[in-house]
Amino acid sequence: MTTAAPAAPARPAKRRRGGGSFVGTYGLLILAVLLFGVFAILMPGTFLTRTNLNAILGANSIPAILALGAMIPIATGKFDVSIGYALGLAHVLMMTMVVNGVDWILAALIVLVLLTIVGVVNGLLVELGRIDSFVATLGTGSVLYAITGAITNGARVVPTGNGLPYGFTDLYDSKFIGIPVAAWYVTVIAVILWIVLERLPLGRYFYVLGSNQRAADLIGLPTRRYSVYAFGACSFLVGVAGVLLASQQQIGNPSVGSEYMLPAFVAALLGSTVIKPGRPNAGGTIVAVVTLAIGLAGIGQLGANFWVNPLFNGITLLIAVGLAGWSARRKILAGIAANKAVDNAAPPAAGATGVQTADGELADTVGPHTSAAPVIDPSVDPDKPAS
Repeated sequence: MTTAAPAAPARPAKRRRGGGSFVGTYGLLILAVLLFGVFAILMPGTFLTRTNLNAILGANSIPAILALGAMIPIATGKFDVSIGYALGLAHVLMMTMVVNGVDWILAALIVLVLLTIVGVVNGLLVELGRIDSFVATLGTGSVLYAITGAITNGARVVPTGNGLPYGFTDLYDSKFIGIPVAAWYVTVIAVILWIVLERLPLGRYFYVLGSNQRAADLIGLPTRRYSVYAFGACSFLVGVAGVLLASQQQIGNPSVGSEYMLPAFVAALLGSTVIKPGRPNAGGTIVAVVTLAIGLAGIGQLGANFWVNPLFNGITLLIAVGLAGWSARRKILAGIAANKAVDNAAPPAAGATGVQTADGELADTVGPHTSAAPVIDPSVDPDKPAS
């Protein structure tokens, strides 16, 4: 008598990437290309020129660096709304030290170290003080703004008759192979962040922390430490942007930083809806910055009023937040659907009830060798003392 071999469990069909997925991944990039084409057709003599393109790249380098910095805490599920005030402090400190005769390289290093310390303080307030990140960084931002005012007495820091060192001004004004050097800074930072977030364990830990705090705790991640890392990295990039802003403006303006905060968050949130939809990523942030830069430059050259820029940024921020939430929810629902498909395709083992206990869920979560209850040998009498 022969018995038929048990049928292999059916494998769940692979989900096909439809047009909606393609549009969700590359839609913003396509929009940037379309906007560029439209403005090039409408204004071929002014928009489609090397001078204009270099101006767009140079003017948006500092907002791009800020957006990349703001993206890092967002990846961990936190927000750092002190970046605008920290930018103002960084560039005022830089100008003050350079005007008072401090070597500009040493001054830049001091600014970067101090701003990194500010980020660490933000992280400690959030993690050890258990303060909501929005509230904590809003408070530290107010403190930073007060410090900036105390340093300058509310006045601008203006260079003396000797001017500024050429090496310092060339940080922003120079070009490399015909492209503003500030755009190259953005490229290098974006590539480094892409490697860290997409290819190194540190980036994966950031994403785990941002998507599921409980899961991060269960697998033993030092969540507080990585949160502090994220805030420190964010403030470090704000310090880089502050040094470049001082080189660009060549004066210290204590109130200039706040106007950069909104575009940075718009780009960081909008960037989380493309390239890697549902999570903040360096590539998506750069695409968002480029799209916003093309849109604002084209609108400005068409003769729009001054109030159009903040209106454009505000509306785009609302759209970006909505799209980011929708993309994240869609990703979660897709994962739930995939897990259900796998569970339905695999029949339960012989003798199994088909119901998973809490211990089983914990074991599946934290690893094959972890159990919520101790294993007891039935042959051992628990009341008998050990020999």
